[in-house]
Amino acid sequence: MSKRISDEVIENVRNNNEIVDVIGEYVQLKKQGKNYFGLCPFHGEKTPSFSVNQDKQIFHCFGCGKGGNVFTFLMELEGYTFYEVLVQLAERSDIELPEQVTEKQQTLPQADQNILMAHEWLAKLYHHLLMYTKDGREGLEYFKKRGIHEETINLFQLGFAPNVSTFTVEFLEKKGFHQQELIKAGLVSEQEDGRVTDRFRGRIMIPIRNHLGKPIAFGGRAIGQQEPKYLNSPESDLFQKGRMLFNFDLAKRDIRKQNEVVLFEGYMDVLSAYQANVRNALATLGTSLTEHQARLLKRYTDTVILCYDQDKAGQDGAYRAATLLRQSGCDVKVAKMPDNMDPDDYIRSHGGEAFKKHVIAASDTFTHFYMQYAKKDFNLNIQGDRIEYIEHIVSYLATIESRVEREYYLKELSSDFHVSMDTLLDEIKTKRETARKHEDKRENNRYTNRAVRIQQEKKLLPAFHNAERQLIAHMLSDETIAFQVQEELGAAFNIDAHKVLVTHLYAYYEKGNPAEVSLFMEHIEDDQLRQLVAEITMMPIFDQISSKEIQDYINMIKAKTHELEHIAVLKQDQRIAEQQNDPIKAAQIAMQIIQMQKPQ
Repeated sequence: MSKRISDEVIENVRNNNEIVDVIGEYVQLKKQGKNYFGLCPFHGEKTPSFSVNQDKQIFHCFGCGKGGNVFTFLMELEGYTFYEVLVQLAERSDIELPEQVTEKQQTLPQADQNILMAHEWLAKLYHHLLMYTKDGREGLEYFKKRGIHEETINLFQLGFAPNVSTFTVEFLEKKGFHQQELIKAGLVSEQEDGRVTDRFRGRIMIPIRNHLGKPIAFGGRAIGQQEPKYLNSPESDLFQKGRMLFNFDLAKRDIRKQNEVVLFEGYMDVLSAYQANVRNALATLGTSLTEHQARLLKRYTDTVILCYDQDKAGQDGAYRAATLLRQSGCDVKVAKMPDNMDPDDYIRSHGGEAFKKHVIAASDTFTHFYMQYAKKDFNLNIQGDRIEYIEHIVSYLATIESRVEREYYLKELSSDFHVSMDTLLDEIKTKRETARKHEDKRENNRYTNRAVRIQQEKKLLPAFHNAERQLIAHMLSDETIAFQVQEELGAAFNIDAHKVLVTHLYAYYEKGNPAEVSLFMEHIEDDQLRQLVAEITMMPIFDQISSKEIQDYINMIKAKTHELEHIAVLKQDQRIAEQQNDPIKAAQIAMQIIQMQKPQ
């Protein structure tokens, strides 16, 4: 993985990229004791089992077993090569790498690299046309009318595609790109008669960037009478709408800092909000929020404010998004604006400060939003529907654990529909008692099954196995202990993976390397072995260990080795007895083996 790069270069980059800070850009971490914990980004979970150790600069998930250092985290999560991660982390910490390192960097397959490069060229071209040419004046005037400032235009690299059918095609062909790869990427279109024309001509252009800030698609908006009004790049290996969020690359630090995100429906809403100093603003890419996007947001924040349009489509979308976000564990609030105004309209009419104060800060709780949203399914002018609505809301409120919150909204319900609080409280009590009885039954079954499952999945390790792990944990933190074990035991551990691990560790120390687990991992290419190192390193051990304790571990391992050798001899004797038709002797030997294999 890293043999072609000097350890000094790797160590310099690693030392200048604190693992908690790097992983903290992807996972919401909270300190508990010595370690930081968060929801694992490698598998879906609701209870944090993902741990980061700042002292040792490693991570480990106790749920799925993933583990490693800051390099392997980005390689696993983003699918990068080691060279890509090295370059990215070097740029992040303003470290200049040797030329031979950057030359070796291979980001993606050549076809994808070409597509990335084509998007980058086009983003620059469209932006230049918008800002500095007559052809782009129409687009620039449009942005100005929408209140978008030049600073924002430059930051988001907004542009304009001229209304010339072959402009983009000819430009990219001159840059060496082939028509077929441009058609596949959706940058140009092939007509029925075989002609290849520009896809976005006559539109303002909004680059859609990945989390690294690289343009991978475009959103085009017509400023004349063109149809459709909005036109996005088609999906590809690099661009999947359901897995990305607009402006994520710029907003993620502010989201983490504020522990809150404002989610919009459209690009213009984000642009307006961003320049109004709402920097934790994101938008979906013309589709409903997906489970993947909801999980992504939960990794970064606890609170999501939905700022959707007030029309039926917008409110339906807010409800669907809120449901997914709540299932992912997010606290959801819903912003409310005057009718017939979207967020962009509001900011242009009332200003950014009013938007932050009267819309974002004044967002409704999900419960209040839901009480209003649910009314659409009932005709409240009809007595029967009013009763059904009240019962429906009481059933929902009964699921809320906070007594204060329940009673707060019950009072609102009581006031709106002239039903006494005593009646509503009695109804809540009945529903909660009924639900609790069902829950108790489910819990009894769940915990019975769970106990069996945990017993099956996580059996206690034999004493010798634990001894090997404990000894390796100390060897990883102290080369003196490793050399002592090497002298007395060598690689004669009983678990095969442990034999391989200590062999790597001896070689690592013999080269004069320090007892740093994170650096040691750079010398291991096997993913499973790296994960084993992370798992063992995360085990709780005493900082100080005596020579006697080390010797006890060694003796236990040796005893197990002798026992296994003795069992192997007995098994051979058993086979000989069976071959000599001596069943009594074979049975006696079998009993000896069974006795030796019993847990001590």
